[in-house]
Amino acid sequence: MHAYKMVQLVGTSEKGIEDAVQNALLRAKESLRHMRWFTVEETRGDIREGRIQHWQVRVAVGFTLEE
Repeated sequence: MHAYKMVQLVGTSEKGIEDAVQNALLRAKESLRHMRWFTVEETRGDIREGRIQHWQVRVAVGFTLEE
């Protein structure tokens, strides 16, 4: 039987939403092990001079706890 934990992360990108999610997951990989799934919980952006400067995506990441 497994137990799971979830954490929330915010990833950013100048390119787009998917890149922002990937950036969050790649950074989390440096300190979290056994990541299994993610859920996009919020999408927002930073606007400068009427244009999108950065995408910001809040994701919940689930991972398996070690035994």
